[in-house]
Amino acid sequence: MQKALAMWLLLAASGGAQPEVSPTQVVQAATEQVLQVVQDGQLAAPVSQDQRRLEVQRIAERLFDFQEMSRRSLALHWRERTPQEQAEFVAVFKQLLGRAYIGRLENYSGEQIVYVSEQVDGEFATVRSKIVTGRGAEIPVDYRLHQVGARWVVYDVAVSGVSFVANYRGQFDKIIRSSSYAALMRDLKGKYAETTGRATAPVVAPAVAPVQK
Repeated sequence: MQKALAMWLLLAASGGAQPEVSPTQVVQAATEQVLQVVQDGQLAAPVSQDQRRLEVQRIAERLFDFQEMSRRSLALHWRERTPQEQAEFVAVFKQLLGRAYIGRLENYSGEQIVYVSEQVDGEFATVRSKIVTGRGAEIPVDYRLHQVGARWVVYDVAVSGVSFVANYRGQFDKIIRSSSYAALMRDLKGKYAETTGRATAPVVAPAVAPVQK
């Protein structure tokens, strides 16, 4: 765990042109940090659930490129949105993705996580891993990353071969084509309210046009 923490600190401090931490180290360090928070006895009490989830959300925001995941999930519909609509979608989608990520790891009960391989192709990489259950079943989990500045960040996750982004892209496209983008946002905001207990979606600052010189 100390090694993972050291890698995480190195990742946070990296600022060079090339990442100093490999894609596998990025995924492994973040996963172990989350599991440490989830399993921390001092935060296990129900009264500390919000505190625990807030800390996991912070780690998730460092691991995932929510902007890119949002863009890929909306696909061609992303280009049809205004900057304000894009910002609103990212804000809501990020919270839902973060909650889903937290929910999966909160159910962790000591399963073995094995990092199988790493493939790097320029600014893109795939980290293949598997979760081995107590009964010996293996669940493949592939992380797809790209390089942003001096960091590797995740833009998609495939569980048992099913792409997270592709799955949502199909759902979102179906709703928009059969109804409207407004209907999709109503659905997402409704899910946000259900998972967070909040009546309204995150507040997004209005987009400001650049000053003309």
